[in-house]
Parts: sequence; structure tokens; C-alpha cells
Amino acid sequence: MEKIKLDIIGLSYSQTQTGAYALILGESTGERRLPIIIGGFEAQAIAIELEKMKPTRPLTHDLFKTLADSFFITIVEVIIHKFSEGVFYAKLITSDGKTNEEIDARTSDAVALALRFHCPIYTYENVLAAAGIIMTESDKESSPKTETPEPDTSELDAYTLEELEELLKITIENEDYERASQVRDEIKKRKGK
Repeated sequence: MEKIKLDIIGLSYSQTQTGAYALILGESTGERRLPIIIGGFEAQAIAIELEKMKPTRPLTHDLFKTLADSFFITIVEVIIHKFSEGVFYAKLITSDGKTNEEIDARTSDAVALALRFHCPIYTYENVLAAAGIIMTESDKESSPKTETPEPDTSELDAYTLEELEELLKITIENEDYERASQVRDEIKKRKGK
């Protein structure tokens, strides 16, 4: 089967499931999107890598990457190969330079690892035909480009730039990455970036 390359379009709170997130993957050369409901931990792991944030201690996916690097193993590609009863199935294609192995993985974990290994994400036509949606122009205009909906950050207005930078350090040390992202965005806004 011919593989279809996917890009990460966005990550937002799920409209249908409380405490869950929607990971949106889209065809690199088409209009179809795959909306995948994922858990909070996996959403955090994906968002941290998308935002290029560095946690003070490694998350599970970072630990996996370090371990794989130590043994000269890389992930060559991720393939979302099946959609059945509302569940996506993925596999990691790994290589040690001599042999390739396929490893079963949850799709959310596979995407989090693909980001860390800088490898492509693929799917097949049958998966896109079964679960893909086509976004209209009005959907594209209303869909958020950020990873999460804009939070209320009005209380950050009271902080000075120096206090915000200190707060950013504290939130990262406390592994409160959602709050750290809000603080970081406020700092960027004030610096005009």
C-alpha cells in the first residue's frame, strides 16, 4: 500500500470528551484531516516538543529517546496503519543501522516519539477513507493555530517582565507546562516577538 505523509496541524481541548485533547493530523498534499482523541499526558508530551520547551527533568518520551540513542537505535518512521471501532493503531519502524523492526505503539505515543526523532508520520488511504474529514474554508478560519485555546491570562498583566521570567522558571521546575506556556506567551507578547 502507498503511504500518505501526515503533518501535525494542531492540538486542542476535545469538544467531545472531558479531560481529553484532539490531535489533528493532516495530509501533506491534501485536505483531509485525522482527528485523534488523546489523553492529557500524551497531549502535554506533544505540546512540549512542539513548543520547544525543555522540562527540568526528562518526560517518559524523552527518556525513551535518550535510551534509544544510547544503543544507536532510531525511529525511521511512524505509520498509523489501522482504524477499527474508533481506535487508531500505529507502529514505529526502528533501525539500529543493520535491521529494521516494527513495534506496536499507541498513536499518541508514536506521534510524541516522531517529534523527538524528527521522523515522518504516515498513514494509508483506507485509514483516511474511514476516519478522515475534509475541512471547509470556514472550518479552517475558525480552527485554532495554537496548541490549546487561548487561556485567560489577564492576571499576568500585574507582573513585571522580570517577575514573569522568574514565574516561568518556577512553573517549569514544578512541571506545570500548561501554565509555563501561558507565561512564556505573555513574555513574548511584551517583548514584541
